[in-house]
Amino acid sequence: MKIRLFHKFFFAFLAVGIAVVAVAGFLIERELTTDLTARIDDEVTAEARVIALMPAREIARHVAELAERTRARLTLIDAAGLVTADSERDGREMDNHLDRPEIEQARLKRVGKAVRYSLTLKKDMIYVAVPLREESRITGYIRLSRPLTEIALATRGMGKTVFGIILAIVVVSLTIALLFSLKMLSPIRRLAAFAGQVRTGYIAGALRIDSQDEIGQLAACINEMVAVLQKKIQAADAEKRKLESVFFSMQEGVVVLDAENRIESVNRGMERMTGRLHGDVTGKTLLGAFRNSELHDALERFRQREETISEEIGLGEYPPVMMDVTFSAFHGETGGERKTILVFHDVTRLKKLERTRTDFVANVTHEIRTPLTAIIGFAETLQQGAFEDPETARKFLGTIRENAERLNRLVDDLLTLSGLELGEAKLRLEGIRIEEAFDQVLTVVEARAGEKGLMIRKEIAGELPLIRADRDRLAQILINILDNAIKFTPAGGTISIMASPGDKENLTVRISDTGVGIPKGEIPRLGERFYRADKTRSREMGGTGLGLSIVKHLMMAHRGRVIIDSVLGHGTTVSLTFPIFRGSKSDGSPSAPVPSPKDDGRWSPRGGDAGGTGTAGESA
Repeated sequence: MKIRLFHKFFFAFLAVGIAVVAVAGFLIERELTTDLTARIDDEVTAEARVIALMPAREIARHVAELAERTRARLTLIDAAGLVTADSERDGREMDNHLDRPEIEQARLKRVGKAVRYSLTLKKDMIYVAVPLREESRITGYIRLSRPLTEIALATRGMGKTVFGIILAIVVVSLTIALLFSLKMLSPIRRLAAFAGQVRTGYIAGALRIDSQDEIGQLAACINEMVAVLQKKIQAADAEKRKLESVFFSMQEGVVVLDAENRIESVNRGMERMTGRLHGDVTGKTLLGAFRNSELHDALERFRQREETISEEIGLGEYPPVMMDVTFSAFHGETGGERKTILVFHDVTRLKKLERTRTDFVANVTHEIRTPLTAIIGFAETLQQGAFEDPETARKFLGTIRENAERLNRLVDDLLTLSGLELGEAKLRLEGIRIEEAFDQVLTVVEARAGEKGLMIRKEIAGELPLIRADRDRLAQILINILDNAIKFTPAGGTISIMASPGDKENLTVRISDTGVGIPKGEIPRLGERFYRADKTRSREMGGTGLGLSIVKHLMMAHRGRVIIDSVLGHGTTVSLTFPIFRGSKSDGSPSAPVPSPKDDGRWSPRGGDAGGTGTAGESA
């Protein structure tokens, strides 16, 4: 909300007026209070000194009469501090007054004065005490006291009168000041309205202000400026329209730098690529706008060579957007000013595909070399006559079959993983009880666990909520994790299965074992294709190196989360977090697509103190 200049003046004058009234009222009240207090003090002191000239017996006899004449409370106190007479109370019921401040001052200075709250009368009082003397000996004290309420009443009355006068003066002054402000603001408003018209390109005549002061001089300067800049504005608008028509029709990102290498404009394609709007980067350097040293260094090389160059630069946060950037120079239409144009081509997807293809070829070549070598070698051995020995032939044929099955598993896993990564796989999401899912998969893995003498302990207590998952894919996830646990847990070990609600929206399943565990430095790489923490043992056990990668992508597709904790030699724990089934309309859809996996924090391998599936970095 914009605050108008008039409102600023109004509130400023109002604040000054309130401050003046408040300060004046405070000072006047303080002076009145001080003056009245001093008067009462002098009056009571004089009366106390007159009474002190009387004998103590006479004072005690006429204490009520004296109190009425002085309009004060009178107290007669002996030299020991005992009250012998009081105009308002029985002195025998009163405390010893020798330690009262006014009595102590009277004993030392002949006159004692004090202002304090009276516990007896429940009000603020002013006390004056004068000693009674016989020759040079003090025989007692006379104390007069008056309440300060009369001062407050007098101050309040006079204060109202003075406050009214000051308030009236301030109101009149404020009215005059505001009228003056309105008169002064009128030409300023005209200046602002005319400047607004110039800014929008609509200029109707010249600005006329009949004033010889600074405002009139400002109006004349504005008229001269408008006359000089009108043609330049029209030329700039024409150039801007040309640039915008070119920029907006391009899919590539375009950045134009001025002669000082500051960003002059960017097109919509660049805004889409970087997420930075035109207004966020205009006027900044490349380094200031994009925080990229590679882009800045490339610009420096272009300036040194003074010829068109193209470079590949990563732009943005991790993972960066790979850009093919072309630097070239051109001259503006006004004055031949040399500018620089940068054209950005987004090649991130192309680079990713190239890197994926290279990694895939390297990994697949590496993985199939061993089984193929074994198949070819044993086949050649059979051809050379080994088939004549039936026992040797059966052994070699068994080895050939094992390696062929391993190749078949590798192809199946690659097809599964490829479908998940491309988002081609479909999920049938429904409400599933985790107990039933485990009962189904345990029938598949219990035989292998029994062969190794492993004990599988299932601890799923209570009525747990349904999870939202695809039944077949869930079984694939659990079998992969349990198969790893069986592979890498020594004979006689234990595999524990636990399930518990994670929060209101999730259910967490933990599969722990007493296996060989995983080195802490290897854990962050679990889930990479073909990665194994223990490569030799994994291959010997028939693994493809893709199991955990498949688990990772399936959990992402289920909007779930995987956390791996492991300590070398003490086992590993795999925690799977699934969303709870809420019975939405999309659940159970036979064509629910699997989203393309992204590193969104759902894959969280980490080192820890708990044990779990001794995956050794790959699954079945």
